Amino acid sequence: MISDKLDPSHFEAHINASKANLLALDLLAENTPLSKQKLKSAMSKGCVWLESAIGIHRLRRAKKTVHENDTLHIYYDEAILNSRPATAELLADEGGYSVWNKPYGMYSQGSKWGDHCTIYRWAEEHLEPQRPAFLVHRLDRAANGLIILAHSKKMARAFSKMFKQRKIEKQYTATVEGKLEKLSLPHIISSNIEDRPAVSKIISIEEREDHSRVIIEIETGRKHQVRRHLSETGHPIIGDRLYGSDRSERNLQLQATYLKFDCPLTDEIREYSLKT
Repeated sequence: MISDKLDPSHFEAHINASKANLLALDLLAENTPLSKQKLKSAMSKGCVWLESAIGIHRLRRAKKTVHENDTLHIYYDEAILNSRPATAELLADEGGYSVWNKPYGMYSQGSKWGDHCTIYRWAEEHLEPQRPAFLVHRLDRAANGLIILAHSKKMARAFSKMFKQRKIEKQYTATVEGKLEKLSLPHIISSNIEDRPAVSKIISIEEREDHSRVIIEIETGRKHQVRRHLSETGHPIIGDRLYGSDRSERNLQLQATYLKFDCPLTDEIREYSLKT
């Protein structure tokens, strides 16, 4: 037993099953300082992993049988697991996929410490009928707006291929520092991000008193692409404390506002937009 060596509020443990036919919950309870009730909650929130001969994956089922030489990994952080996700808005349920308005603060992807505050986990717990959800593209935690989730591996592959082949039109609305009236439209921003080509295109500018609202299309989907490219113009997004100024007390003023693609189920054009 290793539980007496662990901080009950923050720890990680890696527990090897020395014999067959053990319940995951029992093995965790014997080797961590947590009650079975807390362990069940932690498992449902995605911080327990099972490593076996077929690979490693999150384990949510407390009554899962663990085989000899399997390993349970638990990454427990009480503060993380006590956090609550904001409410995501379902815009369209097409059966094989759904379209959501992801709120500010909600993650696209989980970590080893849990995934209960992610958009895909929210969908799995709130869609009716319930079904698995697969991430096919990402939206920064600090951004909000449109995101697609697939509900089968086949549909996830279809959307991943569409994104890779640039068959999905994406637009973002951002409020940036300063005025961009000298730019001629469309304004192309092309620069490598992490040694990979990245292309963004400003297609609309609305001037305000001391800032501008822009609509920007992206042809590639690199990490923080819109934020980086707008910062390169000398007009970072308001609220961007990573690529802009840390003086603003506002949240990141970036929203994914438009998606257009041929539906992989019906081959009909689908358009989704948010008012800004």
